[in-house]
Amino acid sequence: MDLGLKGRRALVMGASKGLGRSVAEALAAEGVHLVISGRSQPSLEEVAAALRALGAASATGVAADVAELADMDRLAAAAFSAMGGVDILVLNHGGPPPGTALELDEGLLAPWFRRIVESPIRMVKALLPGMRAQRFGRIISIASTGLQQPIPNLVLSNTLRAALMGYLKTLSAEVAAEGVTVNMVAPGAIRTDRSLETAASLAAKTGKSVEEVIAERARSIPAGRYGEPAEFGPMVAFLCGAHASYITGEIIRIDGGIVRGF
Repeated sequence: MDLGLKGRRALVMGASKGLGRSVAEALAAEGVHLVISGRSQPSLEEVAAALRALGAASATGVAADVAELADMDRLAAAAFSAMGGVDILVLNHGGPPPGTALELDEGLLAPWFRRIVESPIRMVKALLPGMRAQRFGRIISIASTGLQQPIPNLVLSNTLRAALMGYLKTLSAEVAAEGVTVNMVAPGAIRTDRSLETAASLAAKTGKSVEEVIAERARSIPAGRYGEPAEFGPMVAFLCGAHASYITGEIIRIDGGIVRGF
């Protein structure tokens, strides 16, 4: 299927590894111009070269930290400079430390609010005017199934991602008539560094090995296994394309069936 993305311009945040890289690879295969961000410039340069080899019309890495609002301003400006504009914005960032509601350290709320809520909103506000002016835009947030079924031992993620969901859902209705769609894509247990981190945290709490924790969670997933990053990116690429123009304000799960409700 031709997604109608050839020549489009995308900024993919957190694309040096994991789910962000999977999204960037899927867009590269469609001939998209890419700016990717992360915290390590050498890693970004390596990934950008790989994306060009996959078919990206261009690929540029820009080091930026979601903890710093000035970095977000610089990243938006760099994307404009490199591509002449941004048609697609993929919001992505590392997850906060694991922990229970009873153990929540209130001192973590403000710094992680900046990473998970404030910085994404700042990026949207910087890039949305161009999308509205051209009457085409795609804003996609890589979220979590914790939005619909809170995940034990991930209270910061469950709490703060819900705040971003409220903003993006509100925004989706305000810009839908202007050709701009706003969606969230929620991964379940997918084999990334983040999934290993959360498994290690739970293992430490329960006295089990990381391998035991992963095996137990895999048994709780109807698909019977963890997903792979390559199974995530293509769905995001579809939502960026011409055929998804009537899909907005949605949370689309890629979770092997672990969330029990529709």
